Amino acid sequence: MAITNFTSGGRLASFDRLLCTEEATAGIKDQLVFLSVVHIFLSISAFVGNALIQVALHKESSLHPPTKLLLRTLSASDLFTGVIGHPIAVILLLSLAKERWNICLYAINTATPVWYFLGKVSLFILTVISVDRLLALLLKLRYRQVVTLKRTWVTVITICTLSTIPSTMYFWNENISMWFGTMVTALCLLISAFSYAKIFFKLRQHHSRAHDQALQQPASLACQLNIARYRKAVYNALWLQLTLVVCYLPYGIAEVLWLIQEREFSSSMYLAAYIAVTFALLNSSLNPILYCWKIREVRQAVKVTLRHILCLSS
Repeated sequence: MAITNFTSGGRLASFDRLLCTEEATAGIKDQLVFLSVVHIFLSISAFVGNALIQVALHKESSLHPPTKLLLRTLSASDLFTGVIGHPIAVILLLSLAKERWNICLYAINTATPVWYFLGKVSLFILTVISVDRLLALLLKLRYRQVVTLKRTWVTVITICTLSTIPSTMYFWNENISMWFGTMVTALCLLISAFSYAKIFFKLRQHHSRAHDQALQQPASLACQLNIARYRKAVYNALWLQLTLVVCYLPYGIAEVLWLIQEREFSSSMYLAAYIAVTFALLNSSLNPILYCWKIREVRQAVKVTLRHILCLSS
């Protein structure tokens, strides 16, 4: 997280210079070591969980290909968080606890762009999923003609490209990078909120019309099943969205506070920022659980994959 501090003259002091000092770690070194251990466990869980999800989604053929691609991209972002994001956090925290300031400087200059990139990819993908679910409702039979695998690939590549902007801006100006990231996050959340609000409004209208029509002519079983399947898919996507918001909320609050504060920060405030980052990265370990819990096809594929692995190991 690109955290900055304001000097009395209003100019920004680089976060890495503030972070990698004894004053920033005074009295919190034991907590830093504990957080590094937490990140080690989260790294393993994020890697194992999302590796299983990648295999399961590769085998699963009943999901709509564009939807599966979006889920695989989200899972890939979480997988790289386990492989790269958490280990960098461990190096950073231990370098702070052991007062290895040179390693600390390299770690923070690597961690911030990586965390920004992975976080923005997840946010963009979940925003696209919310819009995708809205298009499925509005376009109906035209949905599969409009939302194709090729167009989804273009969207994914565009997302990965856009996600590099706040990461690269960090090296140019930390303050601008943070404000840009905050505005992009707010815009994505507004788009998702609008999409889900529109979806539930349309579903409520459909339910009212279906109720009136049912008094005259019962709806077909196929129509009822399609609506039930769609509603379930919407709730699955909404669970993923809400989990990301909850995990990243402390991170966002900390980032805004760092932007508007105009005084020196205590070591306890730095510790709060590290905890906020931990909660944000926790999202990558929770998503595989949500896939298995909420998506039956993925759950079955994961079970088959685990049985195959256990049979090979025995």
